[in-house]
Amino acid sequence: MTQQPLHSVLVANRGEIAVRVFRTARALGLATVAVHSDPDADSLHVREADAAVRLPGAAPADTYLRGDLVIKAALAAGADAVHPGYGFLSENAGFAREVIAAGLTWIGPPPEAIEAMASKTRAKELMRAAGVPLLDAVDPAGATAADLPLLLKAAAGGGGRGMRVVRDLHDLKAELDVAAAEARSAFGDGEVFAEPYVERGRHVEVQILADSHGTVWALGTRDCSLQRRHQKVIEEAPAPALPEALRTTLHEAAVAAARAVSYQGAGTVEFLVAADGRPYFLEMNTRLQVEHPVTEAVFGLDLVALQLRVAEGAALPLTPPEPAGHAVEARLYAEDPAQGWRPQTGVLHTLAVPGGVRVDTGFADGDTVGVHYDPMLAKVVAHAPTRAEAVRALAHALAGARIHGLTTNRELLVRSLRHPEFAEARLDTGFYERHLESLTEGTPDATLAAVAAALADAAPAPDAPLATRLGGWRNLRSQPQIRRYSAAGTEYEVRYRPARSGLPELVDHPGVRILAAEPESVTLEVEGVRRVFHVKHKSNTAGAGGAETYVDSPLGAHTLTPVPRFADPQDRTEPGSLLAPMPGTVVRVAEGLTPGSAVTAGQPLLWLEAMKMEHRIVSPASGTLTALHATLGHQVEFGALLAVVQEEQPA
Repeated sequence: MTQQPLHSVLVANRGEIAVRVFRTARALGLATVAVHSDPDADSLHVREADAAVRLPGAAPADTYLRGDLVIKAALAAGADAVHPGYGFLSENAGFAREVIAAGLTWIGPPPEAIEAMASKTRAKELMRAAGVPLLDAVDPAGATAADLPLLLKAAAGGGGRGMRVVRDLHDLKAELDVAAAEARSAFGDGEVFAEPYVERGRHVEVQILADSHGTVWALGTRDCSLQRRHQKVIEEAPAPALPEALRTTLHEAAVAAARAVSYQGAGTVEFLVAADGRPYFLEMNTRLQVEHPVTEAVFGLDLVALQLRVAEGAALPLTPPEPAGHAVEARLYAEDPAQGWRPQTGVLHTLAVPGGVRVDTGFADGDTVGVHYDPMLAKVVAHAPTRAEAVRALAHALAGARIHGLTTNRELLVRSLRHPEFAEARLDTGFYERHLESLTEGTPDATLAAVAAALADAAPAPDAPLATRLGGWRNLRSQPQIRRYSAAGTEYEVRYRPARSGLPELVDHPGVRILAAEPESVTLEVEGVRRVFHVKHKSNTAGAGGAETYVDSPLGAHTLTPVPRFADPQDRTEPGSLLAPMPGTVVRVAEGLTPGSAVTAGQPLLWLEAMKMEHRIVSPASGTLTALHATLGHQVEFGALLAVVQEEQPA
């Protein structure tokens, strides 16, 4: 193959992988072209590209799966190569042929190799020849109870789409229909096949890279066993706790598979390793994998750069570099694991991960996570000399990340990485089936977060005039100031009062001392331990009004909703309850008013003094006063129950 230098590459994809390819392309001096659907018009991958072409519509079938539109975009923008990323058209042999026929360079394996591995029958024949045990396909039409459980899989793609576990024959037809519909939507091909489902197996794969000169690399193993809905969540390289003989078998089988189809470029051969240690070939993905960064970290390579060079006709060295250390990747999703992995949508106000780890993302602060595509926000990767160090570094980085605006699986990831089974490399695909409830239970107490939010909210800005700063905490010195927040269904009340030091003192929070308080940072001493809390206030949804306060500290991350200081408390109570609309003092009670008194609608019952003004509390309806909790001179808090009126029922 002769050298064909590239000048401009179009990425037929979106989000994180498009940004990832653009990063390498720029480093190699290549111009970049993005394609985008209408919802992605202002997405990060579009902003990162040198040029962008619109694919009208929103659904994948109308946009990113329209190969004809993608090729037309490449030609219009002057690109001379197409990189498919992963998903969408990345394993579509027809699309690869059309790209080549249009005179463009295809950044992927030959269409014939894609086609050969897309045929599960042909792929299994290749593995049988390599001596790898197989999971033979099961004909769904003839399946019996003895074949259960079954795993239904999409023939044209991966990523968990089109996959279903069937444990009851009565469910088989319905699950086949659902799997086919998912596959058709994700890959444009509704073909689904069935094979035995191996309980508690490990998902182990081998990264391969091949050139057009006959060199094939096996770039170690990866373990991707921690999965939800058959989609990977945490991946690592090399796969831990594998016998050396098994590792060698997997490497040799992967190379044999690549040679059997004259493979070129990056690809992955996936295996299921049963509890008894026997490997079963699953499939070969003829594309770059989502989890490729862990292999890059261990081998010190840029797989995208190598894809581009191989596509230009360059030869790989005869042997790959030696691996070093261990790498672990976690996929950060906008989803709620405790609610059936429910995807989340809305504005991502902040996504900031501490340094020392690699972050691949398709989002920036202020971007919107929509309903049309995968909810993955980012991949976070840690590399260290040992597995234990890499796992610890990744968990620490995720725990310290600031993620505002959306519910994510961040806490689940941290707990998973710190779980004893994961720490001891006792891995299998049933991890979340066994542990999801314990990994998602319990809401961390937000008392200190509420304290920090209240102090930050009340603190004068550092650049405020001196008089404002000196008086920022002073308001009704004889009365404590009160702020309320709700978090995860629990309401927290914070009270503080001015002090001679210039900083306020907390009321009802023994053991907590305020060391510093600014609008975005509060430092507290908690039982002698100094803690810094970072506070940020943002609108909770685009254009929806309201606000949320985000508090991050070593004790955890909390999202708090301020409770309006003078909101109508009647909105939160049963009719007939008279609540204090603000803090104040009862300065007058209607003459002769006692429980059992008859009252009329609008009749003044009590008078509160607050902020140098008197406020009348009137009866909400005609009826009977059944309770009177307020007394003359009584100081009441916002929302305190003052009295109850039972409405008179019509005759």
